[in-house]
Amino acid sequence: MGVVPFFFLFYFHFFFFSFVSFVSNMSLYAKERSVAIQAVLQASKVCQSVFQHLVANETLTKNDKSPVTVADFSAQAIVNTYLQKAFPQDPIIGEEDSKDLRGEEGRILREKVHALTNGVLQDNEKLSEDQILQAIDRGNYAGGPQGRHWALDPIDGTKGFLRGGQYAVCLALIVDGVVQLGVMGTPNLPIDARQPDGEKGTLFVAVRGQGAFQRPFSQEKETKIHFADIDDTKNATFCESVEAGHSSHDDASSIAKLLGITRPSIRMDSQAKYCSIARGDADIYLRLPTSKTYVEKIWDHASGNVLITEAGGKITDVNGQPLDFSIGRTLSKNSGVIASNASIFDSLLSAVQKVLQK
Repeated sequence: MGVVPFFFLFYFHFFFFSFVSFVSNMSLYAKERSVAIQAVLQASKVCQSVFQHLVANETLTKNDKSPVTVADFSAQAIVNTYLQKAFPQDPIIGEEDSKDLRGEEGRILREKVHALTNGVLQDNEKLSEDQILQAIDRGNYAGGPQGRHWALDPIDGTKGFLRGGQYAVCLALIVDGVVQLGVMGTPNLPIDARQPDGEKGTLFVAVRGQGAFQRPFSQEKETKIHFADIDDTKNATFCESVEAGHSSHDDASSIAKLLGITRPSIRMDSQAKYCSIARGDADIYLRLPTSKTYVEKIWDHASGNVLITEAGGKITDVNGQPLDFSIGRTLSKNSGVIASNASIFDSLLSAVQKVLQK
């Protein structure tokens, strides 16, 4: 065999098997990805409907959380129904259970959930009250290190939802303790951060090894996203919680000084912060411990975890340990969360540890 044919065959085999591997990788979790997208989209739409019917057109008392309660139950019922139909053997970790909807005491709330849930579903998808209650209670799985299960936060960002700010519907698939897929619906996040008054309603999707993407609620075309190019922390921007109770703002200010950061922080509720930094609107997310006893819930971070890594970032707790989703319903082995572009992560982690050690 001549030299030219040999090299031709070599490169042919190389590219052929690389292509087969690429196609095989992209097909991994393809059904789960599709179902999760539809479930989160429908759940996001019911949250929008609840806001319009129970918040925008009503005068609420200061401590009235009933609209977000309706949104929580409705979103969880929708997502769990989609998952049960497509993957009946997969258990689900959800934030809610149906006890407050049952009996005469729960009748008014149950009727609202029933009406608003079916208001966004097609005729062939509509659910009875009993089906809604059963769907909600599918979220009672305890979690663990083996097998497949889903983690759902039906509406993350209660106060953001009530004020018309940022909130998110968050769904993740965990396999043998590792998050493999994450889908987040952010009804109030602009498609383009440079146009804050433009179209809102953005879906974020990530599958491990396949990249991170966003798309509008209004169409199926996806755009690949990644962290902003940055090689010096002084050019970075924090994305922080609105509520000081969720993360220590004072410690964050001290960390910013160590890193030479002078730009004002972007503050928003919910896992929309993960989405914001993953597409380059900001660069650093900190959720610093506010007490020694508080333990994070896995549904608050699972979908964001895979989105960050697939967008070119890195995410750990404040001790530099990977987030451990194999324990159960909480991140009991971790303390706090920090995330950023991988290129500046080591500097960020060092500054975080210096400040917290004080």
